[in-house]
Amino acid sequence: MGAFLDNLRLALGTLISNPLRTLLTLLGIVIGVATVVSMMALIEGLRIKVNRDLSSLGANTFQVSKWPSGMGNHDWNRYRKRPDLTLADMEAITRLDGVAQVSALVSKGGEKVSNALAESRPNVSIYGATPGYVDTASMTVASGRFLSEPDEMEARKVAVIGTDVADLLFPKQDPVGKEIRLRGRPYRVIGLIERRGSFLGMMSMDNFVVIPLRTFEGAFGAGRSYELGVQAVDAEKMETARSEVAALMRGRHRLKPLEPDSFEIDTNESMTGTFNSLSQVITFASFGVCLLSLVVGGIGILNIMLMSVTERTREIGIRKALGAKRRRILGQFATEAVVLSLVGGLLGLAAGFGLSFLARWMAGFPTSVPGWAVWVSLLMSSGVGLLFGIYPAARAAKLDPVEAMRAD
Repeated sequence: MGAFLDNLRLALGTLISNPLRTLLTLLGIVIGVATVVSMMALIEGLRIKVNRDLSSLGANTFQVSKWPSGMGNHDWNRYRKRPDLTLADMEAITRLDGVAQVSALVSKGGEKVSNALAESRPNVSIYGATPGYVDTASMTVASGRFLSEPDEMEARKVAVIGTDVADLLFPKQDPVGKEIRLRGRPYRVIGLIERRGSFLGMMSMDNFVVIPLRTFEGAFGAGRSYELGVQAVDAEKMETARSEVAALMRGRHRLKPLEPDSFEIDTNESMTGTFNSLSQVITFASFGVCLLSLVVGGIGILNIMLMSVTERTREIGIRKALGAKRRRILGQFATEAVVLSLVGGLLGLAAGFGLSFLARWMAGFPTSVPGWAVWVSLLMSSGVGLLFGIYPAARAAKLDPVEAMRAD
């Protein structure tokens, strides 16, 4: 233990005596560790935000659709051949025991909404929905009401709007009872949905207008496949409801036992699983970048340790002449290399935490550094120091004391 502490003291003294050279040598280690820590903090923050945003969609709801989710590479021509989902499918699902509510939805993006005083940009989503959509999408009505069965049956020109639309067209006013226009047609606002914020910090969930499904098809045309929102009786029975819906849809589409599904069922868990798969790829890529930086830093450590051995050849010879054993010399220089890389790792951790804090403070992103990333970063940096410090340490330990003391 005494020998280790002595080696540690000598290593710290050497590093402090050459601060500029030490800092320049550590840059690769610092950059590598900072990259890992900051990237893991961003990925962890993104995971937290995904879970939070998905939970706002409801713990006991899922969607049935013709098309897969947008993540990943898909053969869209194959999906295009699938049968459309219809209102008859919705009615059949409604009769299942584990299902509390079903809705049908179609949408049209990139539309303008206006009134007598203002007009939106062409970025508003128009939803045609049945009355149950408010439950299957886990929406809360802030004022007024949602669509009713008479609104749907009579194809009334009424609308429920999101807060982004309300803020633009009716600033500091209650929009209920007022008029908006879609493609030149008037619609009476009957409800305002409570603000839900953005999804993943990118896409607002409040920039929309919901109108009755029949009204939508009269204005924008019919013939689309519906997205069916399903609300289970309760969260505990959601998996049962999902299985019942899958079996029902396979029967309605007349699929054979070994044929793949001709529809998609997306739950919060499946969306989270897709994101987790993507985050794993990002994690491995981040470690790849970190490894390259650490290798560069390791080469710097190798260089400075070889230089240190050359500069201290006479000192090594004197110590060996006084009785220092080879393992003591080896331990001294190996400790110096590990301490050098460990200091770089600690500086990299500080930089990574700093970048994580800046992202949280400036962008409001919920960054969080996982504990395992801290330990992995320190172990990797220490390992690099040991790996690249062994050769210079072994070279110092093999020096002949007589020849070493003759060195200038």
